[in-house]
Amino acid sequence: MIIAIDGPAASGKGTIARRLAAHYGLPHLDTGLLYRAVGAAALEKGVDVADAAALAGIAAGLDVGALDAEALKSGAVGEAASRVAAVPDVRAALLKLQQDFARQPGGAVLDGRDIGTVIAPDAPVKIFVTATPEARAARRHRELVGRGEAVSLDEVLADIRRRDARDSGRASAPLVQAADAQVLDNTQLDVEGSWQAALALVERARAAR
Repeated sequence: MIIAIDGPAASGKGTIARRLAAHYGLPHLDTGLLYRAVGAAALEKGVDVADAAALAGIAAGLDVGALDAEALKSGAVGEAASRVAAVPDVRAALLKLQQDFARQPGGAVLDGRDIGTVIAPDAPVKIFVTATPEARAARRHRELVGRGEAVSLDEVLADIRRRDARDSGRASAPLVQAADAQVLDNTQLDVEGSWQAALALVERARAAR
C-alpha cells in the first residue's frame, strides 16, 4: 500500500505521514528532507542556486540514510530548499530515488509536494493536506521560536506566501492537488484531530479498493 501525502509548507503533512507509517508498519520518506539536504549542502559549499549542474550533482550524491531531520529544519535551509526544488535538474536527479522508495515491497508512506502527481501517481491512497497561510505561519513560527530562532510572525507569513507561490508556480512538478486526492483542511484542527481525520481518509480509501 502506497500512501501519498501532499500539501504546502507547514500544513502538518509530515506529522501525519509519520504517524500513518507507524500505524500501518510502513517505511516513511519525507521527500522535503531531500530538497532541504540539497539546499543545506549548497549553502555550506557556497553553491549558487542558479547553478543547476552543481545542484544536481549534490542531489545525485545524497545518502537517504544519513539525513538529519533536526539539522535541516532551520528557516534558512527551508528557503534554500524551496529554491532548489524549483530546479528541474535537481528534481530529475531525485526522481528515481523517490520512486524506488515508493515501490518497495509492502508499500510506503511518502510526503511532499508532488507525491500523488509525479512520484506515485498510481498510489491507491492520496491525501492533500492544507490549511490557511495564517494558520500554517503560526505553526511554523512556534516551531522556529521553540528552536531559539529570532523571527517574527509577519516574517514567517511572508515566507510561507513566497514558498506557496514558488511551489505552485514552478514549471517542474508544481504543487497541485491530484485529481483523485482526498482533501484534509486542518486549519481548525489540532495535531490529534488532524491525525484522526487523516486515518479516517486512509481507511475510507482502503475500503473503496
